[in-house]
Amino acid sequence: MKKILIVGGVAGGATAAARLRRLNEEDEIIIFERGEYISFANCGLPYYIGNVISDRNKLLVQTIEGMSKRFNLDIRNFSEVIDVDRENKTVKVRNVKTGETYTENYDILILSPGAKPLKPKIDGIDEADNLFVLRNIPDADDIKKFIEENKPNRAVVIGGGFIGIEMAENLALRGIKVTIVEKLNQVLPPLDFEMAQIVHQEINANGVDLILEDGIAGFKDRGRKIVLESGKEIDTDMTILSIGVAPDLPCSENPLAKSCGLALGKKGHIVTTKQLQTIDAKTGQVVEDIYAIGDVAQITDYVTGDETAVPLAGPANRQGRLAADHINGIDVNYTGALASSVLKVFNLTVASTGNNERQLKTKGLKYKAVHAHPANHATYYPGSSQIAMKLLFDPDSGKIYGAQAVGREGTEKRIDVIATTIKLGGTIRDLQGLELCYAPPYSSAKDPVNMLGYIACNVADGVYDMVYWNEIDDIVKNGGYLLDVRTPLEFGAGHIEGAVNIELDELRNRIDEIPVSKDTPIYVNCQVGLRAYLAIRILQANGFKKIYNLSGGYLTYKEAKYKIQNSSNAISDTPFEDKKQEVSPPSTPQIIKEIDARGLQCPGPLLAVYNTLKDAKEGDQIRVTATDYGFAADIENWCNTNGHKLISLTRDNGKYTALIQKGDKESRCAFPSSAPPQENATIVLFSGNLDKTLAAMIIAQGAAMQGKNVTVFSTFWGLNALRKDKPVKVKKNFIEKMFGFMMPRGASKMPLSNMNMLGIGPAMIKSLMKSKNVNDIDTMIKSAMDLGVKFVACTMSMDLMGIKQEELIDGVELGGVATYVSRSENAGITLFI
Repeated sequence: MKKILIVGGVAGGATAAARLRRLNEEDEIIIFERGEYISFANCGLPYYIGNVISDRNKLLVQTIEGMSKRFNLDIRNFSEVIDVDRENKTVKVRNVKTGETYTENYDILILSPGAKPLKPKIDGIDEADNLFVLRNIPDADDIKKFIEENKPNRAVVIGGGFIGIEMAENLALRGIKVTIVEKLNQVLPPLDFEMAQIVHQEINANGVDLILEDGIAGFKDRGRKIVLESGKEIDTDMTILSIGVAPDLPCSENPLAKSCGLALGKKGHIVTTKQLQTIDAKTGQVVEDIYAIGDVAQITDYVTGDETAVPLAGPANRQGRLAADHINGIDVNYTGALASSVLKVFNLTVASTGNNERQLKTKGLKYKAVHAHPANHATYYPGSSQIAMKLLFDPDSGKIYGAQAVGREGTEKRIDVIATTIKLGGTIRDLQGLELCYAPPYSSAKDPVNMLGYIACNVADGVYDMVYWNEIDDIVKNGGYLLDVRTPLEFGAGHIEGAVNIELDELRNRIDEIPVSKDTPIYVNCQVGLRAYLAIRILQANGFKKIYNLSGGYLTYKEAKYKIQNSSNAISDTPFEDKKQEVSPPSTPQIIKEIDARGLQCPGPLLAVYNTLKDAKEGDQIRVTATDYGFAADIENWCNTNGHKLISLTRDNGKYTALIQKGDKESRCAFPSSAPPQENATIVLFSGNLDKTLAAMIIAQGAAMQGKNVTVFSTFWGLNALRKDKPVKVKKNFIEKMFGFMMPRGASKMPLSNMNMLGIGPAMIKSLMKSKNVNDIDTMIKSAMDLGVKFVACTMSMDLMGIKQEELIDGVELGGVATYVSRSENAGITLFI
């Protein structure tokens, strides 16, 4: 019979104890836990704070009473091991409540005390009474109690790691305006920058602000004001400190590791063998009766063999089991950790395994990276979405170094497959040959993992080489030839500066347009990389030799170039507390009407609200659901301006739902007598360009929906927007006929002010508008008229340009300068377009 002591009773320690008992019924097993709880779900703590997990008891995987009885264990909570006497094989234990100490002997000692949050010495940090860290259940209780009692409006999360991002999301879920401050240029260090940029977009889209590349210099006013290293100051009601963790064995504060005389790594982790036994600091010999597992253990990187430490629950549990096996004579080796991880970031799933690009560069390893944006399942099955994926590998051996993915459903599944392949010694060749489950709701016949394998093998086999998002701008600037093989529509909607557009399907017939020699490097891009690969094959067949594919295409480039967009208006996944209003019972029964405005772009959702409320009675309510983020930002101001009540505004998985009660227009706040209400708005439409006319119509509709009396005065080239699209038989002289022939017949025939491209530009814009559910120009003009916008055609300009009244669309008034001036009186808006 052996006497086994375990220091720490959470992930690794609890797992080791349970496995020890299953292997040997006779051994005496004692667990020392400094805190109150053992085997709790610390990964669930942020979600408990966010009320996603409502039952606190569900965080307790095992209770002391339950685990003691089931496994016949002696579990002592509130007990801290403060000293180890290796020569006499004893430990000194202190009761953290009473301060009393006692000695316990051992045959085997397992160290699993975990890690603790870092708390640097910063000016004012000790006086901050609204500052929290999150390690255990009492920490979570303190944070939750503070929120419920103080109802903070603003919170700052310091640190953009796993806990920081989870806390930011869950605080936002509770309606708190959150700002994340991160010293690095990105959040989530396991990701490379361009992948983290996708996460930055999601964080911003959910109303959380990001301050990157800035650190904390100090705290003022007992933590109510945070001073950044840049000099900027942030007001906050509460702060979560989440800048990382360190092994809970600092020699300066706790003599445990020093008294043990165990070898420590560079960051203070306990050095271990393949069997998780420790090493003597002086002799370098294995200490056979002391094991270290979990967050305090220095282990091996499975991919590269380098020393590392992985503060994750999965590796800690596996280490606990293996240590128990070895203690009981089972021949085992811990081969290292991949650090596979997954994280929920609002509506995204972020997963990674192995090494990222920064780590490989630091280690000096030769590697290649490929990006892909495959669909998570068959695109013809409803609900398909793209997964942004990145694979890192050795181009010579095909060894897989690591992978990252950001997407929605099925994201972590793909990383799990790659992690399994790595563990089984597979290479990029195996990825393309994996036979994975397929049905339209779950995957495609060529799974995203297969696609990564195909791309990686093409690169390894020299079919083409890669160029990356952070290289291409300089290459083009220095004279490199970049060929964009997307359609003109895609190219017009956005492209890399300096790129030349030849659509893939036209490339064979336009190959002579490529001005460089066949020995000159050509860089090819499409949207995600597939069409560029097809173009490369065509170019190679025509004798071009040095061809590069832009990894991940324009989509990866565009995402990597994202600019942080902080907003003061946070949209949470629960109703804003400060946007709930007490509503008096109406004199007539309420009629709640549902409006589905999903997919409509601005001003579509607002227009739907306006039209519905126009026919409603005072006190009636409507509920509108939209997917346009601009709607969420505009609806409150619109309701306030027009005397309606925004009862609630919620966000759920990318959908915004507003509950609105119609008010009395006369109930709007009265203007001061010195500034009478400016109820008119006029727009002089001089331009004959489609894009400028579109802008005029959007502004006109918006002003009309705000209660303005809007007039659009069309003069000279702006008259073309009011012409009918079909010829009308009217009597004209020769000059008038020539003018009519040369000018566009109606708004839909207008050119663009920029990128007209011989008429291709307007077609591209119209196609893009249709795909984005933006109304066409004719529909916008009609909608404006339906909203009461008055269209006046300048008679003097009509006469000069030979346009007759019969040629104008129905509903247009005729007038001159006097008409315009009269409509401009008391105008709060006057625009010349």
